[in-house]
Amino acid sequence: MTTISSDGTAETAHTNHLAGALSPYLLQHAHNPVDWYPWGAEALARARTEDKPIFLSIGYSACHWCHVMERESFENAEIAGALNRYFVCIKVDREERPDLDELYMTAVQILNGSGGWPLSVFLAPDLKPFFGGTYFPPNARAGQPGFLDILNRIAYLWIQRRAALAESAEQITQAVCTNATGFTGGNAWPDRALPATALKELAASFDTHDGGFGFAPKFPPVNALELLLRTYARTQSAAALAQITGTLDHMAAGGIHDQLGGGFHRYSTDAQWLVPHFEKMLYDNAQLAALYLAAWQVIGQPRYREVTADTLDYVLREMTAPGGGFYSSLDADSAGHEGLYYCWTPAEIEAALGAEDGRAFGKIYGVTPEGNFEGKNILTGPRDAAPHAAQLARWRARLLAVRAQRVPPARDEKVLVSWNALTISALAQAARVLEEPRYRVAAEKAADFILTQMRRDGELLHANRDGRTGGDGFLDDYALLANALLDLFETTHDVRWLDAGAELARQMLKNFGDEKAGGLFLTSSAHTDLLARTKPGFDGQEPSANAAAARVLWRLGRILDNADFAREAERILQAFGTAMQQQPRGFLGMLAVLDDFYNPGTEIAILGAPDAPATRALWHEVNTRYLPGSVLIGADPARADPATLTKKIPLLAERTLLDRQPTAYVCRHHACQKPVTKPEELRALLP
Repeated sequence: MTTISSDGTAETAHTNHLAGALSPYLLQHAHNPVDWYPWGAEALARARTEDKPIFLSIGYSACHWCHVMERESFENAEIAGALNRYFVCIKVDREERPDLDELYMTAVQILNGSGGWPLSVFLAPDLKPFFGGTYFPPNARAGQPGFLDILNRIAYLWIQRRAALAESAEQITQAVCTNATGFTGGNAWPDRALPATALKELAASFDTHDGGFGFAPKFPPVNALELLLRTYARTQSAAALAQITGTLDHMAAGGIHDQLGGGFHRYSTDAQWLVPHFEKMLYDNAQLAALYLAAWQVIGQPRYREVTADTLDYVLREMTAPGGGFYSSLDADSAGHEGLYYCWTPAEIEAALGAEDGRAFGKIYGVTPEGNFEGKNILTGPRDAAPHAAQLARWRARLLAVRAQRVPPARDEKVLVSWNALTISALAQAARVLEEPRYRVAAEKAADFILTQMRRDGELLHANRDGRTGGDGFLDDYALLANALLDLFETTHDVRWLDAGAELARQMLKNFGDEKAGGLFLTSSAHTDLLARTKPGFDGQEPSANAAAARVLWRLGRILDNADFAREAERILQAFGTAMQQQPRGFLGMLAVLDDFYNPGTEIAILGAPDAPATRALWHEVNTRYLPGSVLIGADPARADPATLTKKIPLLAERTLLDRQPTAYVCRHHACQKPVTKPEELRALLP
């Protein structure tokens, strides 16, 4: 193939420097005429040696506009020539390097007031950013500057106005570094009223017609709904219930929810949850499965249980790697068009189901001749499905089989620890609550894969693909995986998961802690060539890493009766206390942990053979209840050594079977109730 050399002439080569990358996103660019490098010593040394600015392009495999910019600019010979002539070009997968993405996204947000992907940033050789944006068209369009013009202008300024660029870079870098740890360093314990304050702010922006908060585009508000569920379970607030059901119902019925294949697309481009951005992300589906599961426990709406199951079944069917881990994402595009894989015409449906059944299906799922998206139909609903309940599953299965014959969206087959951890948590919780063994099997297999295949010298590695594992683990890898292992412990009662979770938590504190200002850094000292070490506490679509860390430390403190873990959780909350006071709505994940401090859940221990019907009956009473912040411990006295077990888990001390029957022990607010053996007795003790 042909690439463009640094002097702008054509030369023959097979690939650029991305050919050996682990990331599918980087490999997608390995044959661009741009002389791409991955982030690393070779590229950074070249920029310093040749005194060239760096063009840093950050994106991810499922990003639609990343693909557009590649087609328009990175495969364009003239643009590639300018890039190769004037810059050292570095391509980064944001999912592999969230630390770089966070730093340079902050820079672009400081420059422009907003950001997104593809992220396009220009750096000096010392890595300080001086200009950036997101998607740039190849030539000027609708008031937006063309990418080629930008490249030529920056090249000119680099030679003729270097001092001005250096001054700009220094100012931006100072702002980025201040922002990196600016949320921490305070010493204010967050007020008990903060969760309620945040919910008042949310209520003011609630969309009473379509659910969700604010205006389009709408992302699934997982953290907000989790906090609302906690509030409703405790207070039975009608306003909280309206916000929960109004959002969950509209999302479940909207085009953002894949009505045939299950699971959710990343976000809705409109206020009605109708037209999604069609990419599917593992982290969204894991969090939404757990959210709908909790809503089913609280509200009892059967549709929420169905959504949980169809989301997890989609993950197991389409996103599971041979070794047991879970793939990262499905692309928004297929056959060069966004959403083509998921949309239907009436004729296509009738060809698959027959005219009569096709028309009935179309009525249930809102299909019309004119369509609701580019002349085709995104399925929504179902509505008025009861008369066809017997046929509906068969119809959906048939259409799903027909859809499977289409050109599928590309799949990013990276296995990321943090996103896998979220999925393990959702599967473990669903296995326990829905009493579904295959979810437990999948969760344990994924956990075993990470613990055996994604560690080096005991330390977590971030990503795996096709047997290759690389990248030092980040804070969210440790925090979310430790939480997931505790969820597995609560489901399986296997102490090895508790031991592994506690070990990860200790490593997390050692690798990421900040003794001076509190809070935990996203990166360990193993991550080099960074402007700053950030401390993520603010909510995004992925969980706040410090909130996840605080949660697992608090949980371990209670399960193990370990004051050191509990104090570390308190230190994180205190480090972010001032920021939470100033922007409570920005720290909803942290506020959910704070809610556990002020409203500690129930401690429940059930002794008995796990497969005995009487033991299962006791657990059924627990599993169907929504018990946030609770501690759930199961033990089989016939198999466990009591002395060893009680030394590890003090809550089991002096707990024995009552009348040789499976027995439940319940404690709340530092007060324990009499042990019980009957489900109805246990029911009376639960909140």
